[in-house]
Amino acid sequence: MKQIDLIAGARPNFMKIAPIIDALNAAKTRGSMLRFRLIHTGQHYDRAMSGSFFEELGIPDPDINLEVGSGSQAEQTAAIMVNYEKVLLKQKSDLCLVVGDVTSTMACSIAARKLGIPVAHVEGGIRSGDWTMPEEINRVVTDAITNWFFTTSETANDNLRRSGVTDDRIFFVGNTMIDTLLKQLPHLRPPACWESLSLEPGKYFVVTLHRPANVDGEHQLLQLLRAIAEGTRGLPVVFPVHPRTAKNLRDLDNRTPQLNYVDPLGYLEFNYLVKHARGVITDSGGITEETTVLGVPCLTLRDNTERPETITIGTNELIGTDPCKLPPALARLMAGQWKKGAIPPKWDGKAAERIVGHLERLLTQK
Repeated sequence: MKQIDLIAGARPNFMKIAPIIDALNAAKTRGSMLRFRLIHTGQHYDRAMSGSFFEELGIPDPDINLEVGSGSQAEQTAAIMVNYEKVLLKQKSDLCLVVGDVTSTMACSIAARKLGIPVAHVEGGIRSGDWTMPEEINRVVTDAITNWFFTTSETANDNLRRSGVTDDRIFFVGNTMIDTLLKQLPHLRPPACWESLSLEPGKYFVVTLHRPANVDGEHQLLQLLRAIAEGTRGLPVVFPVHPRTAKNLRDLDNRTPQLNYVDPLGYLEFNYLVKHARGVITDSGGITEETTVLGVPCLTLRDNTERPETITIGTNELIGTDPCKLPPALARLMAGQWKKGAIPPKWDGKAAERIVGHLERLLTQK
């Protein structure tokens, strides 16, 4: 038997790890030699950011929880490395499989490789080129020590090749987050705010903002909110935010009636809102992938993106962080002039199956 450690630590990880668990379990019923233990680092530890996702996506309880909790990025990185190393010293695995670009991804990769355990990186090779983003540092460090890369796009493949990675270590498999989305589409459900705000399909917007460049400075946040209010022309705007952020937003003097701040939503409720929205305004990378597959217009308030295929192929457009650029873009959307978009190659719900197929060959057929 070959044992794989599946690492999940933060909300974006759970959507990407769930289909891999399903594929490994399916392979096991066919007699596969692969086994896994699910390790939750505890990087996201409250129910809104972690627990509900496990229930909604059918993820089993973790075999091990490192319980690192809160702290600075350095503190979390150190705690994850120390705690994961203890796990490995007690019982080594044959592979550490990490997903995405959060602190847990980088920290567990380093701990594993220093003990001679190979690392596989799901979503390897994506790059924004923005070194002010902690995620970019996590990606680059992880990919520098990764053995095998499971990629979402040809752009990611090219990024890896330019860094010196040979083709025999790169596996273009698709996007496991889209595996989860396609599986869960029949189960999406309206949140409580659907009725309380009298929302109707195609007649509201969804907003998510969390990057420091947009939310840490009061002036910038104020200008963005005003631009959103102006551009959405009185349509309701649903803004799921962390309670602490929500308080800061409510303290701003310009709160307008159509900006509706709600608590963080579960996966099924949030994507129900996205699926039926007129458009989505965000600074998240992952949401741009989901809107692309759902065919929903997406406006990204960033100057760069690590997912260019959502722009060149999908429904996403990079607006930038200048609030003045948002109303004209929304005007085009409201006028029905937004691009239709298409679905990138291999974003077909079968990425996890491909990953497990490669793992069986890499780990058991030597």
